[in-house]
Amino acid sequence: MHTSESIETNKSIFFGVDAASEHLDAGAYGHNTVQRIHNTDPAIARWLDKLPPHAVIAVESTGRYHQRLVRAAHARGLTVYLLNPRDVRHYARGLGARGKTDRLDARILARYVAHEHRELRPWTPLAPEHERLEQLLRQRGTLVRHQQALRMSAQDAPELQELMGTLTAEFDAVLARLEQRIGQAARALAHQEQWRHITSVPGIGVLSGAALLSVFTRLQRRRADAAIALLGMDLRPMDSGNKTGLRRMSKRGCSEWRRLLFNAAMSASRTRTWQPFYERERAKGLSRVAALNALARRLVRVTFALFKTNTSFNPESLAAA
Repeated sequence: MHTSESIETNKSIFFGVDAASEHLDAGAYGHNTVQRIHNTDPAIARWLDKLPPHAVIAVESTGRYHQRLVRAAHARGLTVYLLNPRDVRHYARGLGARGKTDRLDARILARYVAHEHRELRPWTPLAPEHERLEQLLRQRGTLVRHQQALRMSAQDAPELQELMGTLTAEFDAVLARLEQRIGQAARALAHQEQWRHITSVPGIGVLSGAALLSVFTRLQRRRADAAIALLGMDLRPMDSGNKTGLRRMSKRGCSEWRRLLFNAAMSASRTRTWQPFYERERAKGLSRVAALNALARRLVRVTFALFKTNTSFNPESLAAA
């Protein structure tokens, strides 16, 4: 599968793998051949056994379809990169790709990692407690989206609203039980004091606190800017020459995490502690949404400081946070 045409860096050979529910398409950079592999543990193991120890594998984050491969490859000591599908899509367009198939995607992934791996961070598995917390948060987010869709579909249908009463109550009960489990999972991931410090901030509850804890645990040695970037809440410049463009959030992180923090900011904006900050942002001419996003970033910075210093919230420390 790999030839002398492959880019080599310290003898590394770069593979791109397009993951689907039933199969994987794998190809090496510099080679036109793409191999189809069943997305099962035995088939993946057989393919990985044939790879050299210096193989590098790139795969898009595709829900759960990529998980068997990345775990098995990492367990064998191979370097694995989990790529953002949007980045890969823009990369393919930049190359002038005229179509999209699983085979083409595999070749694009191989080319991407061959040229860009120095700017990427290898994938590493989360601790089981960390993985459980994130899984519960995502599951709850999925249920909330479906519940909202059902409510919207019934807005103009009184008969449907009446029939959905029991279903809505069941949804609420399930969401309440999930929130309880999320709190338990968060406390299992962190020390009790860390969890108490994060949730001591006005506006931060169980769900937003759990999302923040998940991010902070990944970035314990980094700064708050890294946490904001991981959440996709960082502002990107859009300047050219003498023109200063409108700053927009990158939105590169998990959308469910941002939703929870936006809700936390809405709650915080009504508290005595955070209302002055929110009103100052509005006075600058920011829209309601932009001011709430600014408050959400402020909440991230404050809670991250408390997480790292192992202290509880003190309103007097806001100016220094």
